[in-house]
Amino acid sequence: MWLKPEEVLLKNALKLWLMERSNDYFVLQRRRGYGEEGGGGLTGLLVGTLDSVLDSTAKVAPFRILHQTPDSQVYLSIACGANREEITKHWDWLEQNIMKTLSVFDSNEDITNFVQGKIRGLIAEEGKHSFAKEDDPEKFREALLKFEKSFGLPEQEKLVTYYSCSYWKGRVPCQGWLYLSTNFLSFYSFLLGSEIKLIISWDAVSKLEKTSNVILTESIHVCSQGENHYFSMFLHINQTYLLMEQLANYAIKRLFDKETFDNDPILDNPLQITKRGLENRAHSEQFNAFFRLPKEETLKEVHECLLWVPFGHFNTHGKMCISENYICFASQDGNLCSVIIPLREVLAIDKTDDSSKSVIISIKGKTAFRFSEVKDFEQLVAKLRLKCGAASTQYISTEGTIGSDCTGPSDNFEMQSSTCTKECSKTVNTEALMTVFHPQNLETLNSKMLKEKMKEQSWNILFSECGRGVSMFRTKKTRDLVVRGIPEALRGELWMLFSGAVNDMATNPGYYAEVVEQSLGTCNLATEEIERDLRRSLPEHPAFQSDTGISALRRVLTAYAYRNPKIGYCQAMNILTSVLLLYAKEEEAFWLLVAVCERMLPDYFNRRIIGALVDQAVFEELIRDHLPQLTEHMTDMTFFSSVSLSWFLTLFISVLPIESAVNVVDCFFYDGIKAILQLGLAILDYNLDKLLACKDDAEAVTALNRFFDNVTNKDSPLPSSVQQGSNVSDEKSSHIRVDITDLIRESNEKYGSIRYEDIHSMRCRNRLYVIQTLEETTKQNVLRVVSQEVKLKLHELDELYVIFKKELFLSCYWCLSCPGLKHHDPSLSYLEQYQIDCQQFRVLYHLLSPWAHSANRDSLALWTFRLLDENSDCLINFKEFSSVIDIMYNGSFTEKLKLLFKLHIPPAYTEVKSKDSSKGDELSMEELLYFSQLHVSKPTNEKEAESGKDSPEKGKGKIDIQAYLSQWQDELLKKEENIKDLPRMNQSQFIQFSKTLYNLFHEDPEEELLYQAIAVVTSLLLRMEEVGRKLHSPTSSAKGFSGTVYASGGPTKGETESHVEKEPSSLREEPQWSFAFEQILASLLNEPALVRFFEKPIDFRAKLENAKISQLRSRTKM
Repeated sequence: MWLKPEEVLLKNALKLWLMERSNDYFVLQRRRGYGEEGGGGLTGLLVGTLDSVLDSTAKVAPFRILHQTPDSQVYLSIACGANREEITKHWDWLEQNIMKTLSVFDSNEDITNFVQGKIRGLIAEEGKHSFAKEDDPEKFREALLKFEKSFGLPEQEKLVTYYSCSYWKGRVPCQGWLYLSTNFLSFYSFLLGSEIKLIISWDAVSKLEKTSNVILTESIHVCSQGENHYFSMFLHINQTYLLMEQLANYAIKRLFDKETFDNDPILDNPLQITKRGLENRAHSEQFNAFFRLPKEETLKEVHECLLWVPFGHFNTHGKMCISENYICFASQDGNLCSVIIPLREVLAIDKTDDSSKSVIISIKGKTAFRFSEVKDFEQLVAKLRLKCGAASTQYISTEGTIGSDCTGPSDNFEMQSSTCTKECSKTVNTEALMTVFHPQNLETLNSKMLKEKMKEQSWNILFSECGRGVSMFRTKKTRDLVVRGIPEALRGELWMLFSGAVNDMATNPGYYAEVVEQSLGTCNLATEEIERDLRRSLPEHPAFQSDTGISALRRVLTAYAYRNPKIGYCQAMNILTSVLLLYAKEEEAFWLLVAVCERMLPDYFNRRIIGALVDQAVFEELIRDHLPQLTEHMTDMTFFSSVSLSWFLTLFISVLPIESAVNVVDCFFYDGIKAILQLGLAILDYNLDKLLACKDDAEAVTALNRFFDNVTNKDSPLPSSVQQGSNVSDEKSSHIRVDITDLIRESNEKYGSIRYEDIHSMRCRNRLYVIQTLEETTKQNVLRVVSQEVKLKLHELDELYVIFKKELFLSCYWCLSCPGLKHHDPSLSYLEQYQIDCQQFRVLYHLLSPWAHSANRDSLALWTFRLLDENSDCLINFKEFSSVIDIMYNGSFTEKLKLLFKLHIPPAYTEVKSKDSSKGDELSMEELLYFSQLHVSKPTNEKEAESGKDSPEKGKGKIDIQAYLSQWQDELLKKEENIKDLPRMNQSQFIQFSKTLYNLFHEDPEEELLYQAIAVVTSLLLRMEEVGRKLHSPTSSAKGFSGTVYASGGPTKGETESHVEKEPSSLREEPQWSFAFEQILASLLNEPALVRFFEKPIDFRAKLENAKISQLRSRTKM
C-alpha cells in the first residue's frame, strides 16, 4: 500500500527494522521478528507489542519501502506491505517506472519533490472512490490495512470506523483496537506475546448497552450468544456506542426483519455504509421523530440561535434544524418552545442590517419568525431562498390563497382536500362522524357543554397568541391544554397538526381519492379480515351501527391495506381508525392512520408486532427504574407484557371507556409513545398497593380491569347513551372513581422527566433483545419438531441449527441481492423461515459430512441436495438438512447404504462434468446451480400430484386445511418406505456408485482391505447378473434385456427413455444390466471390512466444533 510520504529517522529505526534490498534511491526493509523462527526472541515480542498499541500501521506492517536522499540521514516512508508479495510488487513498479527518470534531475531536492508528488498522485488515484468520504483518508487507509492483516476478512467487508480501547478479559484490561465493519465487531490486541483476536457478527448481538460499575467507570457491554464482552477507555464513548447501535440494528433489520428493511431504501447497499452516513442517519431519525416529519426528510443543517417569542416578549435559545422541506426550531429545554415551518408556507426570507445576525422568515397568514445570532446568517439566507424557490414551484399547483387574518386557521390542507375530494365526494365523507351523529345543540347548554365552550375559548386565546395551523408556537401552555383534553370541535384539526399528518396530506393532494378508487372491489386476505372486523369496531356507538360509519371505516382500512400491502390489515387497526373517524374527516382519518402506523408506532402493525413488543420491553425497563417495589414483588416481569399489549396496540381505547380514551389519544398525538408509557406507569403507581397485595397474575388482572371500569371523564360532552363509563352504576361499584384528566396530569407530573432521547435509545437497545428472543423461539420450535425424527442429541441439533443459519447469513453478508434474504419470510411456518440453496449446502457438506474427503465431494453434495429438494424449488430447510446429517452419523449400515444408493439414481443423480478439466471433480458455483436446477422428467400424473405438495401457506391466501392433511399423510407414508420400492440401478449409475465407494475409502487405515472388498462385491454382482441373463431365453436382445431388468421390477419409464435417447445402438447390440438395492446390500454385508467402515462411530461433536471455527475462515484469506 502506498503511503503519504513522511520523514523517518533511520538511525533509530535500525533497531526495529532489517534491510532486505536497496539501491541509490530506495530501501526495502523487513520488521524485526517477522518471518523469523521463534518470532525473533524478546526483541520480536517487544516489537509486536509496540505494533499493536501504536496508532500507525506504517509502523506495524511487516515490510516497508523508504525513499532515501543521498548524503542525508532523513528518509521518507512511501509504501508498506502485509506480505513479501505485495511489497515486491511495489518495489518492482518503482524500479521500472521511477528509477530511470530520477537520473535526469540535478539536485536531491528535485528528486525528493518528484517522488513525493508521484506517490501522492498514486494515493489520490487509489483512494478516489474508497476513502473520499472519510475525515482523514490517510489514517483510514492505514487502519484498513491493519484490519485486513489482523482478521483476513473478505475484501468486500467494509470497515466503517475504528477506535483505541481496552477489552476486559476477566479482571484484566487488554489495550488494543476495536474495528467496526458492516457485518462484524472485531478487536485485536497483542501484548508481550499474548494475542487476543475477537470477531463478533452483529446479527449474533442480543444485548448492547452502556454500563458502569466500581471497576469500570463507563464501558460498553456486548452480549453475543450468551457470552459477555466489555470494552472501555474510549475517547468518545457516546459516539462509539451510537455507531455500534446503528450497525447492530442495521444487521438485525437486514437479516431478520425483512418487512422494515424493504421499506427503507437507505439500507439497500451495505457496501456504501460510512461512519458519517450512519451518524447523519441517526440524527435524521431523531429529528423526524421529534418534529413528526415524513420519514423521507433528512437533517441537513443545525444552527444554534435565538428565536423571538412575540407573546412572551423574550428570546429563547435553541437550535434551528433544516431539512429538504422544513425549518424547525426547538428550545434547549425542549418543552419550552418549538416551531415547525414547512417551506411551502414561506412567503419571504430576509436578513437584518444590524449586528444581531438575524434571519426573518415570513409565512402565509401575516406571521413572521425572527431568528437572531445565527452563525453565517448571510449564507443561510441565500440557501433558504434557493430552497423556498424550489418549494414554491413544487407546490404552486396545489396552493390556494390563505386569509390574511393570522388568528384564524391557515388550514391550507383543508382547501386542498376539498378540491381533491370533489371527484369522489359521492363516496368519501367530508364531515367527521361526531358532527353528523352528535351535533352540538346550543339551545340546551348544560354544565358540561359550558365547560366545553370554555375549553374552546382557552384554545382560541392560545391561537391568538401562538398562531394557528402547522406553524404555531408549541409551548408549555399548549401541553397543559392538551392534558386537560382537546375540545370536541377542535380535536380533528389538532390531531392532524400534532401528528404531522397535516404535512402528509398537504404534500399528497388527491392521493386518498385515487387509492380509494383503485382499492374498490379488491378481494384478498386483508379485505376479508377487514369485513370480518367492521362491526366489531365500537359496536355500541351509533356511528358504527349505520352504513355511513361502516362504509367510511371500510374505505379507510381498505385504502391503507392497498397503500401498504406489507402491513395490509392488522387487528387493532379497526378500533383505532373508528375513533379517528369520529373526530376527523375521512381523508384526514386516513392520513392520521398513516402517521400512526408508519411513524409514531413503527412496526406495530405487522405480522410479528415487533414494535409493540419493543415498547413493552421499554415499559418493563421503566417499571424497574420507577417502581422498584413492584418489580421486587412480581416474580415474572412477563405479566406486564401480557397485560399491557392491548394498551399499546389500541392506545388504551380497548380498555378505557371511549369518552376517557379520546383524552389519551390527544396526549399521544402531542407527545407520542412517551404519553402512553407515562400513563402506563401512572396506572400501575395508582394501583400499587392493590397489586402488591395480589397473590397471582389473575388477581392482578382483575384489579386492573376494575380500575379501568371506574375511570371516568366528568367533563365529556358526549351523550350518556354513548358514554361507556356511565354504564357502571355507582351503587354497584364500591371503587373510587378516577377522572382521566387527573390521571393524565399525575402521569405528567410524576413521569414527565422521561426524555424522548432516552425512549429512542431504549427502543434501539430493546429491539435487538426482542428480535433475538423471537429468533430463539423459532429455533426452539424447529428443534422440537426435528428432534422427534432424528437420533442427534438436542445440544448437537442446537449447534447444527446455529451453523446452518450462520451459513445462510454469511452468504448474504457481501451480496446485495441475496436469495437467502428474499426467501426469509417470518410469516411462514417455523421450518420454512430459513432455507439454503445448493451453493450454501455444498459449503456445509464440506464442513460437516464424514464423506467430505471424497474426491467427488462436490458431486455428492449436489446429488444429496437434489435428493432433499423434493418440491424442486432449489431450496432445502433445516429438517431436510438435519435428516441427511443424522443418517451419515447415526444411521445403521443399511440406512447409510440406502442413502448412497438413492444418491446414484434419479431424481438425485445427474451426470456431472466440469467445464474446466484442470479442476478435476470440483464444480464452479455456476455449474453447481445449473445442475441443481436440472429436473428429471416424470410422468404427467406424478407431476400433477406433486404440484399440490407445496406448503399450504406459500400461497399467502386462504390456508387450506385439506392440503395440510394430505401433506401430513404423505409424510407418514414416506416413513414407511420399503427398500423393495426403490428402483433398480442401471449400468452407468452402478459404475458411478462404485467410484464413489472407492473415493470414500481413500486414506482409510483399512484402505487396501476395502478396495479388495469392493472389487469382490462388484465382480460377484456382475456374475450374478450374467447368470440371470443366461437363465432367460435370448430370442431377441430386446426381450433378453426386458426379461432381466423387469424380472424384479425394473427401472421406471423415465429412466429407460432417457437411456434409449443416449445410447440406442448399444441397447440393440447388448442388453444393459441393472441391480436392485437388496442385491447390493446382501453382497456388501458379506464383507466385514465394508460393514466396519460404515458402522464405525464418528465424533460428531468434534466435527461441529471444527465447523464453527472453519465456517468464517473458509471465506477469509487466512
